[in-house]
Amino acid sequence: MLKAVTALAAGAATDLSFAPFGYFPLGIIGPAILFYLWLDAPPRSAFLIGLCFGTGLFGLGVSWVYVSIQVYGGMPAPLAALSVLLFILLLSFFPAIVGLVQARTRTGDVVKVTLLIPALWTLVEWIRGWVLTGFPWLSLGYGQIDSALSGIAPWSGVYGVSWASAICSGLLVAIVRAGGRGRKFQIACGGVVLWAAIWFAGQVSWVSPAGNPLKIALVQGNVPLEAKWRPEEKGSLVRMYLDVSAKYTDRDMIVWPEAALPVYLDQLPRTFWEELSRHPADFVTGILERKRKGQSEKSFNSVLVAASGDSRMYRKQHLVPFGEYVPLSFIFDWIIAYLNIPMSDFTAWEGEQDPIDIAGARVAITICYEDAFSGEVRRSLGDATVLINVSEDSWFGDSFAPHQRLDMAKMRALENGRPMLRAGNTGISAVIDHTGRVTARTAQFVKTVLLAEVQPMQGTTPFVRFGAWPTIGLCLILVLIFSRGQSWCKNVMQKR
Repeated sequence: MLKAVTALAAGAATDLSFAPFGYFPLGIIGPAILFYLWLDAPPRSAFLIGLCFGTGLFGLGVSWVYVSIQVYGGMPAPLAALSVLLFILLLSFFPAIVGLVQARTRTGDVVKVTLLIPALWTLVEWIRGWVLTGFPWLSLGYGQIDSALSGIAPWSGVYGVSWASAICSGLLVAIVRAGGRGRKFQIACGGVVLWAAIWFAGQVSWVSPAGNPLKIALVQGNVPLEAKWRPEEKGSLVRMYLDVSAKYTDRDMIVWPEAALPVYLDQLPRTFWEELSRHPADFVTGILERKRKGQSEKSFNSVLVAASGDSRMYRKQHLVPFGEYVPLSFIFDWIIAYLNIPMSDFTAWEGEQDPIDIAGARVAITICYEDAFSGEVRRSLGDATVLINVSEDSWFGDSFAPHQRLDMAKMRALENGRPMLRAGNTGISAVIDHTGRVTARTAQFVKTVLLAEVQPMQGTTPFVRFGAWPTIGLCLILVLIFSRGQSWCKNVMQKR
């Protein structure tokens, strides 16, 4: 019971390394406590300890899910609480699996905590990022976005940062478990060397400026959800965004949030296009789109780009389960009966979408949730020199989620070596440079316009070239060595 409570507290403490808190040392200390508890635990106990750690980590870290489905989705409170609890338990199985596997592997304590467990942890984080459509929230790497460990992100992405963070946790445990001051000193020196190597790696520049800086305006409308989807409000919202943007004639690009225009593309009046054509800036805005094929109609969560007298579209490809579509609808249709989510039946766009020319730059666009997936942003980068993400974060209310999403956007900018423009309806809207540093941002829940300059960048980071595969491959090799390698050595010795 004491170990269970300790693991629960360690998981909750690890949450404090993530936004909005940003106490990154706790992202190393919290897992270190978990690794220490695992060392002498049999498999069943190790599984339960990992489950408790995950409950503390995700119970606090994804508490915003309750806000989304109960406060804004309208699900009855008891059912919402039960749904969130089941979701937290599902996520908690991932660290529990790490605990079970490492407990079944016999090796020295120092090797286990510095090599085996960090490799297992990274593999399981990666699996969590794609299984059941993926939920990559609260990867350890995001808790280190403002520490020196983030220097490895352009080389290996967020999972490489997670791996380095877990190794540092293991080194702390190894220092505690090591016998003798000399041995402790050697391990501590290893940790210093690791941090120094990653810091120096972060000083390498893989990208260079591409063209002139762009003058941009990010319009944060702060439109309440209950007003946004009222039919009688649609015309006034379109008018509001046009009027707010009209005064910024010195801008190269103006970006409006996700579904800023809560109408279908074919419903826009001619006057809208006329006003856009008279404005000297290029426009990027979230909008809804529908396409009819026979008797069926498909809706898309899209982005309209009006540039140089022409228009282009980007359609969202990675939809939010139970928010924008219902997976296995024949099983889960009952959930939608309790939710009050407008436009929750989108279709994911299939096929590649190239970057779009906007204001003289090549821009890769994502919509809201999509920028949480490092591999998808990397694959869509192409020859883009700027990243744009439009979001509707009002579904999260005043919770941790908008802050966590900002850190994810910072990681995407750092991994790809590209500036990121993030426009949100209720905030946080931000301009992030190619090093992952926020150069300008807004407060939440205010109607405002963020004016800034952004420098497009060109070049290829190792992460863009190779993705997370080198990190995942090395972690998999380590796990195989310590699991299969032992059995092989044992068989060889028995034959002798």
